[in-house]
Amino acid sequence: LITAPEILFFWVARMIMAGYEFAGEKPFRNVYLTGIVRDKQRRKMSKSLGNSPDPLQLIQKYGADGVRVGMLLCSPAGNDLLFDESLTEQGRNFGNKIWNAFSLFQSWKPDSALPQPENARQAVVWFTEKLNETIAIIEDHFEKFRLSDALMATYKLFWDEFSSWYLEAVKPGFQKPMDGVTYEATRSFFDQLLRLLHPFMPFITEELWQNLDQRSHGKSIMLERLPEPKSFSKEVIAKFDLVKEAVTVIRGFRKEHNIPPREQLVLFIRDNQQEFSRDFDAVLIKLASLKEINSSGTKVEGAFTFLVKSAEFSIRHEAKTDTSEEIRKLQEELKYMQGFLASVEKKLSNPRFLENASAQVVENERKKQADAQNKIAVLLERLKHLQ
Repeated sequence: LITAPEILFFWVARMIMAGYEFAGEKPFRNVYLTGIVRDKQRRKMSKSLGNSPDPLQLIQKYGADGVRVGMLLCSPAGNDLLFDESLTEQGRNFGNKIWNAFSLFQSWKPDSALPQPENARQAVVWFTEKLNETIAIIEDHFEKFRLSDALMATYKLFWDEFSSWYLEAVKPGFQKPMDGVTYEATRSFFDQLLRLLHPFMPFITEELWQNLDQRSHGKSIMLERLPEPKSFSKEVIAKFDLVKEAVTVIRGFRKEHNIPPREQLVLFIRDNQQEFSRDFDAVLIKLASLKEINSSGTKVEGAFTFLVKSAEFSIRHEAKTDTSEEIRKLQEELKYMQGFLASVEKKLSNPRFLENASAQVVENERKKQADAQNKIAVLLERLKHLQ
């Protein structure tokens, strides 16, 4: 039953009692309470206040899908909806993102004779796991009626993971064909993503799904099943998260020193670091525009260095590095990590926490403690070399 909380006692409770009294069974299993649409100042919508937007004008301006997404983004389950027109604009922008990603995919021409590049193979392995993880999260949100959370999980998967990372990792060179294996994997990913998005954005997903493949008459995405969750590897996802962090730092270094993307850099990684997996080196090389990745047993002198977890990386480049600025940044990071470690150790030294917390929570805190200690040791070593 979907209803408003105002009639919970006067109508819903009486329906339940009547169901048991006259039919001997409950009339419904779940009751979903909708909130009231209010403006950003938490006032009820009314003509006298002039704070009630015209839905038809919103649809004309942002599109029906954009308005649906905007309304859902600001409507947590069971709570009042604080309408914000900027969120409908965000919904429209999301629709544009989906359309542009589809257009990019459609521009690629498959060639089944081409071997699959290693960077594409690695990207497919990662996104398969990430997609399955998110499908499980979305299903859990649906089961608990958290529609806005399910939408946000889908939004982040498409925008942040699929568009920003996966498509960039598998994208072939300019006007070059794509190998058939990666092309079909990407088509499959797009099909599943469109089905996940369809409950929230029915119009654009129907249009794109019809054009994703040749469909027989009467076929509709409305009749397709939502993707079902499968097992996934948290380890693979965690490894790739570290790759994304490394790529972000390298891109920041390029921007700071005005190094164009076409200029390939050489990346060094300390070979005594085991926390950073080398399983996604080909993706790292492509996304960070690297010439190669080398292992180094010692610190690379005169190079820009950075950390991902406790793994130490270096980039040697002619760009002049401001040593004093690097020392300042390291000292700030060290101060933060020392404070973080102190808070974790305080928690672990509390007998009540150890008694009441689950074994998994305690284990997670101990891992945080070990990670912080390792990172502090690396930071102190780097400061020692610079000072």
